[in-house]
Amino acid sequence: MTSNQIIVPLDVSTLEDAIALVEKLPQVSFWKVGLELFVSTGADILQYLKDQGKNIFLDLKFHDIPNTAAGACRSASKYQVDLLTLHATGGRKALEAAVASVKEVAQPPKLLAVTLLTSIDSRSLAFDLKIPLELPEYALQMAILAQESGIDGAVCSPQEVSQLRNVCGQDFLLVCPGIRPSWAIAGDQRRVTTPSQAIKAGADYLVIGRPITSADDPKLAWQKICQELCTDATGRTSF
Repeated sequence: MTSNQIIVPLDVSTLEDAIALVEKLPQVSFWKVGLELFVSTGADILQYLKDQGKNIFLDLKFHDIPNTAAGACRSASKYQVDLLTLHATGGRKALEAAVASVKEVAQPPKLLAVTLLTSIDSRSLAFDLKIPLELPEYALQMAILAQESGIDGAVCSPQEVSQLRNVCGQDFLLVCPGIRPSWAIAGDQRRVTTPSQAIKAGADYLVIGRPITSADDPKLAWQKICQELCTDATGRTSF
């Protein structure tokens, strides 16, 4: 585990607040830009992060008909971000169209399919969405659909990552939100685990937001998480 496997979300609404957060945590190399910030700032925040030499996870979760999903992925790819999301529930044709569209770009991002939002629990899946599958099986089927469609990886809860890793193999990227250190509150996330548990289960990247960005001392919270992850059983630091 290395610190660049931790992705910190820029969950703010203005460019000024985003820059302030990046400056407050210069040791963070990988940042996530979601809908709120991207709608507010457009490509300005992406250019700023590129200028700072940061890796970018553009988490826009495209969900539309195949032609529109493909066009959106093609346009987003021009920003030269590292990771880009779309919903697996868009279906096979939309996923395949997205894969084909980014191949037209010189430096395409890795495409990630969202299996199921981590705010949705088993009860919501069954009673609100009327999905007859058990939640782990549903998440797995979405990941398999994505992999069969040529998608590079999936966004999944850390509670499902072990099963997805076993079925989809080592080359399929798995990015896990819903990460909460033992000392942090869960908030609106429902399917959560600690950073160490998620890495041991097979996650490639961890998205850790509020435990860091809402902490009284974000830099100290970052350091605490890194120390927790990089200290092995002998107590030695691994990075």
